[in-house]
Amino acid sequence: MLLATASTLHADLRAAKKEWTGRLLGPTTLAAAADSGAPMMLRASARRISAPAAATPSKNVVGVGVAEKVVDGKATGILCVKFFVRTKYASAQLSSAERLPTAISGIPVDIEEVGVFRKFATQARRGAAAKTKKPKKPAVPSMPDPRKKIRPAQPGSSVGFQDPGMSFVMAGTFGALVKKGSTKYILSNNHGLADENRLPAGSPIFQPGLLDNGNAATDKIGLLPQFVALQAGVNNDVDVAIAEVTAASIAIADILYIGKPKGSAPATIDMVVHKFGRTTSYRAGRVTSIDTDVAVDYDAGTLTFAEQIIIKGLNNQSFSDSGDSGSLILERSTNKAIGLLFAGSTSYTIANHIDKVLSAFGGITLA
Repeated sequence: MLLATASTLHADLRAAKKEWTGRLLGPTTLAAAADSGAPMMLRASARRISAPAAATPSKNVVGVGVAEKVVDGKATGILCVKFFVRTKYASAQLSSAERLPTAISGIPVDIEEVGVFRKFATQARRGAAAKTKKPKKPAVPSMPDPRKKIRPAQPGSSVGFQDPGMSFVMAGTFGALVKKGSTKYILSNNHGLADENRLPAGSPIFQPGLLDNGNAATDKIGLLPQFVALQAGVNNDVDVAIAEVTAASIAIADILYIGKPKGSAPATIDMVVHKFGRTTSYRAGRVTSIDTDVAVDYDAGTLTFAEQIIIKGLNNQSFSDSGDSGSLILERSTNKAIGLLFAGSTSYTIANHIDKVLSAFGGITLA
């Protein structure tokens, strides 16, 4: 029934989603953003991280997508326009101006509480690395520790940049080894390798990240040549950057615990996927949407991303957490890459589509 609904209503669903994204998540114009006082390299929208929770839809809705309608915790097999909200209020608590529609021109609507979507790299004040939580002992004895120094470096492990101001240390996840011609690169997020557009070309990248006791003198594995700029005032497609490896032998393509990706494939609703990340290690999940527009909190403000993948963890586990940014997400049955993890909340993970990630640099491919 889900597939039948998708084929007959998808155009109407996407049109409705797009309309409500414009109403509720539409980024400020570039001219308005230029008056915000944010750094020139990344103008933030008017929706700020510090904005208090409110029932007003423009402040409460953090995502609008095409997904399956769920009633009383049960899947219905019906595609709908889904509003992802910071807080789900009882109808009696809301004024008429605060209520979201129950249907849009006959198209079903669903509302789900997700909290706040935020980027999923993690950082701490310099000198606080030793105080960060250690990962829980894995249930599987052979599960590798992604926060250790690994040579050759492997996707799934801790990676990151050095703050030029030396005020904090951070870590994200080495997502995949990619190549263009004979040159190999580390693939991860802009915010994990380029500090939200702030780092210049040639900046060093370390494994493990300095938050995980990486040593800037000995643990450099790459140099930042290029990233896709994060922008306010427009809908972003990807949060991605690459770092050229310092030596061909310093990194390999096999993802920790998972193995080498076997090509790529488009994400589909209900696809079961898995990933290995710096913070939560191995987790499996299910794709719930492949076409959701989201507002994501960054250091500089809140940015919008269009047509993103939404994933929910299996077995009542979260699929990811802060520090897992940059993880490659793969279809579990085939090990084909479908997305690049970059953000989420306590209940959902958000990923860029892998085809848009790989095409962002003029045709890089998985190594």
